[in-house]
Amino acid sequence: MQMSLLSCDRSAGAPAPARRRSWRGGLAALLGLGLAGGPAPSLARDLGQWEGSDPQLREWYRSLMQPDFPTVSCCGEADAYWADSYEIQDGQYVAIITDPRPDAPLRRPHLEIGTRILVPNHKLKWDGGNPTGHGIIFLGGPGFVFCYLPPGGV
Repeated sequence: MQMSLLSCDRSAGAPAPARRRSWRGGLAALLGLGLAGGPAPSLARDLGQWEGSDPQLREWYRSLMQPDFPTVSCCGEADAYWADSYEIQDGQYVAIITDPRPDAPLRRPHLEIGTRILVPNHKLKWDGGNPTGHGIIFLGGPGFVFCYLPPGGV
């Protein structure tokens, strides 16, 4: 949806004041979409399901920040799926879900193994290391990527 706002300039033939108003309106719409649809730190879910997990690993999950919003969390283990495989299509990563863990204890929506998720390039995370040995994708809602840590970053 944002791409169509950026690529469609309906004011191209309009006088300069109309173009400025259109540009400002478009910018306001983009900012509104970003604020309304943007992630918030409160979206991370720790519902007690990680009490038995390694405290250092749990802290690592909590310390991960989104590459495009460095003060906003990637969310937590309950938002994470293993994605040990990926493809590159037209210069973008496509993460492939490989997570066989049961969803009920993690209190997360089920995703079939083999589900492919297009990862925006600004959601690739390379700077936090990865002690899990898995590629990890953090999702919030259908197809919304908080972060993707490709496999191999141990």
